[in-house]
Amino acid sequence: MYKNIISIIGEISLLFCIISCNDFLDQEPLSDISPENYLVEASQLEAYANGLYTDIIPPSPHNLLKDEHTDNQAAVSFSNKYVPGQWKVPQTDGSNWYWNNIYNCNYFLNNVLPQFEEGTLSGSEDKIKHYIGEVYFLRAFEYFKRYQMFGDYPIVQQTLTDDMAILTEASKRSPRNEVARFILADLDKAVDLMAINIDSRKTRINKASALLLKSRVALYEGTFLKYFQGTAFVPNGQGWPGKQKEYNKNYVFPSGSIEAEINFFLEQAIEASQLVASMISLTDNTGHVQQDPSELANPYMDMFASVNLSEYSEVLLWREYNRGLGLFHNLGECTQRGNYGRGTTKGMVESFLMSNGLPIYADGSGYKGDDYISDVRKDRDNRLVLFLKEPGQKNILWEDPIGVEAWPIEPVPNIIGKNGTDASRIYTTGYALRKCNPWEQEQLATVNGSGGYTGIIILRGVEALLNYIEAYYERYGSLDGNAIQYWHSIRNRVKVNPDFNITIAATEMSREAKNDWGAYSSGQMIDPTLYNIRRERRNEFIGEGMRWMDLQRWRSLDQLKTNPYHVEGIKIWGPMQEWYKNADGSSALNYGLDLPGALVSPPERGEYLLPYEKSSQSLVLNGYRWAMAHYLNPIAIQNILITSQNNDLSTSTIYQNPYWPTVANESAEE
Repeated sequence: MYKNIISIIGEISLLFCIISCNDFLDQEPLSDISPENYLVEASQLEAYANGLYTDIIPPSPHNLLKDEHTDNQAAVSFSNKYVPGQWKVPQTDGSNWYWNNIYNCNYFLNNVLPQFEEGTLSGSEDKIKHYIGEVYFLRAFEYFKRYQMFGDYPIVQQTLTDDMAILTEASKRSPRNEVARFILADLDKAVDLMAINIDSRKTRINKASALLLKSRVALYEGTFLKYFQGTAFVPNGQGWPGKQKEYNKNYVFPSGSIEAEINFFLEQAIEASQLVASMISLTDNTGHVQQDPSELANPYMDMFASVNLSEYSEVLLWREYNRGLGLFHNLGECTQRGNYGRGTTKGMVESFLMSNGLPIYADGSGYKGDDYISDVRKDRDNRLVLFLKEPGQKNILWEDPIGVEAWPIEPVPNIIGKNGTDASRIYTTGYALRKCNPWEQEQLATVNGSGGYTGIIILRGVEALLNYIEAYYERYGSLDGNAIQYWHSIRNRVKVNPDFNITIAATEMSREAKNDWGAYSSGQMIDPTLYNIRRERRNEFIGEGMRWMDLQRWRSLDQLKTNPYHVEGIKIWGPMQEWYKNADGSSALNYGLDLPGALVSPPERGEYLLPYEKSSQSLVLNGYRWAMAHYLNPIAIQNILITSQNNDLSTSTIYQNPYWPTVANESAEE
């Protein structure tokens, strides 16, 4: 029963996972520590928190360059999320409806807080408070992950005994805004308890990190409530499944109405993001891609690909890797090659402005076209110039002869994947990013190929500026002095005309909407000012794994129900087709919808590479489509069944998400 009851408690074996070290990356966790003799002094609190870092904060550097399955990036294979009828309700799902990390945070807080209040913990009080604050942050971080997947979610603050009645009661789902308020409360506690500079290297959570996460969560919920208002996805909306349960049927918003609740969250986002903005400065950008050791380094590029990120004010929290300790990742290899099969889309590339502030289609923009990748980058927003790879550019400045295969010079994009090419080398769309590309081969990989050791950004301060601009406009319908100043500073850094009003005046929403899902909310095009705020966010966070979160909270996919989206890449049926020749001079671009093993989409379907439209058998041959249910994950049937009476799912304390059935292996009912 213990393991089956919706996994509330999690596995006991993880309970005492700790790290005996001063830095959370130094060593592997220890286990089997007696609780009676543990969590009684500052160094033990630190060690326990260290173990939670690894479990809760994304350990994979591939969260960078990971916006696949959105309008920003395309993976080698499409996602069933965009094929109504293909995403099914699972029977079991332990990786998403997951409680181990929350349980471990609760165990710490339940044991440490009474001792802290009684004054029986030994060690520095400032450090004790800080480590408690870290665990509040980590619980908030974990809850934010889960409630993005499911919306309404149980709020569990205590470690629970293996008792059916207790566990069933604890499985009741709190309305999503209550979960968001709970997360904000944890982050407020973290801010109050943590020191500003407990770790000058910023590899530990700090006040600024907690405030930034608070602004992110508050903006997320405020905009989600706004754009899903009245639907089954928010409390008291039409068809909200929580209303079917006795414990939620009379729910009242704490602010009195959903409109007031929206304003509460937006105001919280404004306040928190302004505090962070006052703490940081943006990293300088020379505007140039360094191509020789004698050239001036570009701090903005190096911020994503340096071994030590502590020197960058903009970096609030980062993960350190260490060659001497055997701590590696493969992100450098990912950027050196084809981004592990995550191709940047034509829509993403076309969203970037010209340096004069005009969209590419505007009269007088100076756009050079897309016959070649080199043309695409000319006179554009400097983020595209810096981070979009171009054949012939240097990828490595300082070579270290350690026997590692690297691509010192960027090749013609490998879009056809022949000769046993693995996913890391395939250019899915023909466009690929160099963000996070290390300049030294030594930092790219070790001699045995186990990976590189540049630092990985977890939280970056520029988000606070973007959160403020968006939250303020969503709340008040205008921009104040702070928002204007922040927007100017972001555009100045990337060498774009800071007068965003020029951009707004030249924006044609019908044209932007062809390539940018963020041009929509609730199936309707948004106004040009809000769109350009969203554009700025999209362009700044290119390849940083933020896109799905934004599209979800903006409700930016409704239009795909009637207007399918075709994922596009480079203009392959233009001059660039000459790059792909066999030894005898014939074209290597084999195509044909009924040709087995076709390598590219046929020219009759358009000039641009369509990575998912090579075969008549493709389920997305006619584009990406959408079902409303797909904004949230379905809850696995086992989770509902185990908290029911006599296997009657209608009696369960857990209700299914909107439009998902309560039958395993069935698709959305919409």
